[in-house]
Amino acid sequence: MPNLTSRTEFLLLEFSDIRQLQILHFFVFLAVYLTAVTGNLLIIIAVAFDHHLHTPMYFFLMNLALLDLGMVSITVPKAMANSLLNSRSISYSACVVQVFFLFFLGGSNVAILTIMAHDRYVAICNPLQYETIMHRQACIQMAVGAWIAGIPYGILHIGGTFTITFCSNMINQFFCEVPQILKLSCSDMYLIEVGIIMFSGFIGLGCFVFIIVSYMKIFAAVLRIPSVHGQKKALSTCLPHLTVVSFLILSSLFNYMRPQSHTSSNQDLLFAIIYVILPPLLNPFIYGMRNKEIKTALSKLSDLRDFSKTI
Repeated sequence: MPNLTSRTEFLLLEFSDIRQLQILHFFVFLAVYLTAVTGNLLIIIAVAFDHHLHTPMYFFLMNLALLDLGMVSITVPKAMANSLLNSRSISYSACVVQVFFLFFLGGSNVAILTIMAHDRYVAICNPLQYETIMHRQACIQMAVGAWIAGIPYGILHIGGTFTITFCSNMINQFFCEVPQILKLSCSDMYLIEVGIIMFSGFIGLGCFVFIIVSYMKIFAAVLRIPSVHGQKKALSTCLPHLTVVSFLILSSLFNYMRPQSHTSSNQDLLFAIIYVILPPLLNPFIYGMRNKEIKTALSKLSDLRDFSKTI
């Protein structure tokens, strides 16, 4: 097959070749995108403007919302534009940018979730030392470290992905997904990116093991609390984070551990939506709808008088 590395664009997988269905997909994705953006923005605004939420737990939650906002914005708008304009194309540079931000934001997301597990561990297992360990400067340093850690992670993947020789420019996905891009390779250079992905998997596995061990110690500490009310109060601060982590683990396993050769294009689309779009969409509801402090902050901000007092 001819070498197509000189091509200036890739062709993404379209949701349908029927114009009416393309318009329907546009409006469905528009509703999903606006819901995800609104939910995460509400979390960010509530934490930023309500001084009662200026605690480590909500500070890291705000960072998670920012990452989710970026994650859904790097894939969905392009899919919406292609459906609306009846197009499949994405420029080579835009594809590189998508891959970089997907891994940059994804890596930082895992780092923030790991830090949040550490925060809950310190709060429940070492409550007397909580303010000493999780002070303002330490929280800022951990958050900045999580964001910075995602940068080389993204650069590493674009370096391993786009140095290969492509024999086709048709990506079997609605965004630039690395496993689908690697299928376009007509050289053995793709093994470099496979090695990078395996290395990344070990790092991610290490983070998840840390989270699991932290929660094992948390549950052990909760069981030692004498009152049932105290146990429920302690667990209530952990359940949203544990739910988000569980959903992330399951969706990632669901997508990457399935046999790639036995899946259709429709299945690939469904699996991608599950692990790319659903987490940013559901996370604000998981944290916001079950959190009284978030609800209280949002109700205050809905009143202009309370809003001015909060500022």
